[in-house]
Amino acid sequence: MIKPILGSWFEFQHHNKPEGKYWNLTCANFTSQEWDDKVKEVAELGMEYLVLMHVALDFKAYYKTDIFPHADIACFDPVEVVFTAADKYGLKIFIGNDFFGQWDSPHIIQDPDSRRLRLRAIGELYSKYGHHPSFYGWYWPNEAYINRYYSEDFINYVNECSREARRFTPYGKILIAPYGTRVAVPDDKYVKQLEAMDVDIIAYQDEIGVQKTKVTESAAFYEKLREAHDRVPQVKLWADVEIFEFEGQVYRSALIPADFERILKQFEAVSPYVDKILVYQYQGMMSKPGQKAYAGHTEAGNLYTNYYNWLKENHPEMLKKL
Repeated sequence: MIKPILGSWFEFQHHNKPEGKYWNLTCANFTSQEWDDKVKEVAELGMEYLVLMHVALDFKAYYKTDIFPHADIACFDPVEVVFTAADKYGLKIFIGNDFFGQWDSPHIIQDPDSRRLRLRAIGELYSKYGHHPSFYGWYWPNEAYINRYYSEDFINYVNECSREARRFTPYGKILIAPYGTRVAVPDDKYVKQLEAMDVDIIAYQDEIGVQKTKVTESAAFYEKLREAHDRVPQVKLWADVEIFEFEGQVYRSALIPADFERILKQFEAVSPYVDKILVYQYQGMMSKPGQKAYAGHTEAGNLYTNYYNWLKENHPEMLKKL
């Protein structure tokens, strides 16, 4: 059976400005009520998880801190609003701790200033939001490129962040979402790297949206990863399914919703091998029609409707009235 969506990434502003063309301005103007409505939308579709991409961007912060000035958005503390809404609607949040530096710098994980600030922010974020029942764990957003294997720098970055996080949330779940899925070599060396990383969940990007992988290829990659993860059962295997395509050039144009038939094939490909499916991302790619909190391309409403109808037919128990 094809697995449904159990969670999604979300953000207050998309880091790549051309990609966020159809929702960045809308989300910058969201009120607290509109953020609440957006979280409710996700919960109504039976999703369990939200992954907050980042708490800072372009040297501005989305919560009250003296690390950076506050971001220029209408809602002063959207992190608090989203956590409160998640408490209300029964969702679990992985909070992404970064970008305390230039988000696209290849050296952000080693940069001394970024490193110092991200470690400081872990305690700061926990002190502000750790009381929320929806505070489920952490997401380390400086994503790894699996060039056959993980780099030692990335493993060190993950373990340093996780060590600090576990001081405050010893039982919180830690998520990463690497790319390079198609070139991963899940052999004995790879298994040892899984054992060496202090993470609970790895949601591998299927890389369909960024045009690195074809839908007909992805199942084979996840099948091999499943074999590796079965040897390290404490590290869960999830999928990060890309439900977008580019309006023009890859990485340099707007993200728009992909065709629903393609997305269903993506779900079908990974379903036998992964524990859960997350998507990148509900925000901008899906939006409930007729809502004040509508965000995204006009086709986002159509993708919402197509997925809703499929869910109603195949997983009716997922749908909630809130």
